Amino acid sequence: MKNKFKTLYLIFTLGVITLFFLSNCFSGESKNKVRKPAVAGAFYPADPTELKTMIRDYLQKAKIPVIKDPIVGIIVPHAGYVYSGGVAAHAYKALQNRDIDRVIVISPSHIDYFNGSSIYDGTAYRTPLGDIPVDREFAKKLADKSDRIELSEQGHSLNFQGRGEHALEVQLPFLQVVLGKFKLVPIVMGEQSYETSRALGRALADLIKDQKTLIVASSDLSHYHPYNEAIRLDKKVLNAIKEWDYYNLSRNFQGRIWEACGGGPIVSLMIAAEDLGANEALLLKYANSGDVPFGDKNRVVGYSAFVLVKAAKQSRTDKEFNLDEKAQKTLLEIARKSVETAVKGGKEYEPSSCGIECIEQDRGAFVTLKINGKLRGCIGYTAPLKPLYLVVSDVAKQAALNDPRFQPVSAEELPYLEYEISVLSPFRHVRDVNQIHIGKHGLLIKNGPNVGLLLPQVPVEWGWDRETFLQQTCRKAGLPLDAWKDPDTDLFSFTAFVFGEHG
Repeated sequence: MKNKFKTLYLIFTLGVITLFFLSNCFSGESKNKVRKPAVAGAFYPADPTELKTMIRDYLQKAKIPVIKDPIVGIIVPHAGYVYSGGVAAHAYKALQNRDIDRVIVISPSHIDYFNGSSIYDGTAYRTPLGDIPVDREFAKKLADKSDRIELSEQGHSLNFQGRGEHALEVQLPFLQVVLGKFKLVPIVMGEQSYETSRALGRALADLIKDQKTLIVASSDLSHYHPYNEAIRLDKKVLNAIKEWDYYNLSRNFQGRIWEACGGGPIVSLMIAAEDLGANEALLLKYANSGDVPFGDKNRVVGYSAFVLVKAAKQSRTDKEFNLDEKAQKTLLEIARKSVETAVKGGKEYEPSSCGIECIEQDRGAFVTLKINGKLRGCIGYTAPLKPLYLVVSDVAKQAALNDPRFQPVSAEELPYLEYEISVLSPFRHVRDVNQIHIGKHGLLIKNGPNVGLLLPQVPVEWGWDRETFLQQTCRKAGLPLDAWKDPDTDLFSFTAFVFGEHG
């Protein structure tokens, strides 16, 4: 009987202990859940003294302009420090002596795919320089903002192979050296769709109430291209960031036309920063892994350092888009040669940019053909899928041969053709519909999968006022006529820089 009693007592005790641990696990209220370093000793030194010395050396070598405007966020790379640390230091140096007590770090997920964004549900992130407390109150409020955001260890903890996400972790020692003490909101994006980026960006903007919060987007650029090809590809992304065109940035990331390993974090940051008053993205440094002494120039990874500021002076986002006379003349010549070569059945025309940088940028554009002022063909790209000079060559040929409204242009008509080119500006988020000007702005509306676009000349041709223009853009997207008022709708404006010559 005595042994039986001992056995029953032991079973009871084990049951109580098990229930205690299970209740703690399922409650999600771990009182001391710390995310330990996963890549210390690999991506950066594990020894605290060596780590501090390396970071301080990078900061000392970084040369940046004086930035007096408030900084809302930064974009920094996340490779091993020996490759990208020198680039990242340029953005982090801009934070020195700034009063920042909360940092939101957004990174992509390299090791785990999941829907939406995951905010770490523990109490701290640990680096060799110490523990950084998670701002759990802010994290909870953020997760409550959207069903695309959740409190979770997904994307943060080690996976079944023992690997842990590095893109968020590598930012933390830099922040510890530059800022000292701060609270952390660590976010990993499992997928980087526009909808997920938008949900996170809007939620952050709603919650951030002061200038003591910084948003960090962790992102590398193109991967494993030859050195010069990587520079060419990365310029497209750098330009879109500088022009604050996050819609086309996201669209081209999703279409794999442009590259960034962390495109979602960049877009989320830009959306949040815009709502918080930022209006300029300053590129402080660009380089790639081929620029380090031991770098392989045959397969490089691109890196950039940006700061997003509330510029007091006129920012780039306030300036009108245009092309100089040389660029216009070159594009009109390309359009004419493309049409003439295609109509005469010659071999494929291969245009040249003639080294004009502004027409080497990816842009949307239309080419319109007329004879005696009457339309003879018009086709274009609304998205910036190719360099502008190649787009003009493509759509000019298509306008001559493949506009379904007309017969193909004949050789006899070539001397009489009049050429007009419309180059679309970067897309700007419309914060106030009263800023839409008929005859100046085109509109793009997006709500979920529904997207519609109307060019600036459309409301003029139909005699629409502003509200009718908004309604008809909704109709074009297959949305209710008043969908532009929906909080889940995004409205973007753009201009068309129009120029031409007569045949």
